[in-house]
Amino acid sequence: MLGGCFDPEFVTWSDALIRDFRARRLVPVLSDVTAAEISAAPEAVRRLHKEMLGLGGGVLPVTNEVLALVAAYEAREILPKRFAADMTHIALATIAEVDAIVSWNFKHIVRLEKIRLFNAVNVELGYRVLSILSPREVTTYEGH
Repeated sequence: MLGGCFDPEFVTWSDALIRDFRARRLVPVLSDVTAAEISAAPEAVRRLHKEMLGLGGGVLPVTNEVLALVAAYEAREILPKRFAADMTHIALATIAEVDAIVSWNFKHIVRLEKIRLFNAVNVELGYRVLSILSPREVTTYEGH
């Protein structure tokens, strides 16, 4: 999502979501996985990540519970194992009971059949259903 602020295709909605975070209308929740992913990103993305850490609802750690949920997703073959980071994002958000996971990843995350599969596992294992949305669906549209 952070990289979308620097991508012409996604900048409008990514920037709107960042404005919502800055205005404290929404709270970003980040994770150890996000930090690892952006470590090789351009400096502007790393700066934005650091800013979001200051506005956020904390950093979610990868725990044994998260890894067990990822293993359940893998067992159901929702995504190939090489996309473990994507599954970890879903598991972290599920266990933390965030309001929504926000992503521009339409191939592996923000995709109806994948959302249904992730949530089927979540519900079967006693977790609540997770909303998975793009920034366009989450921004409050304030300032537009």
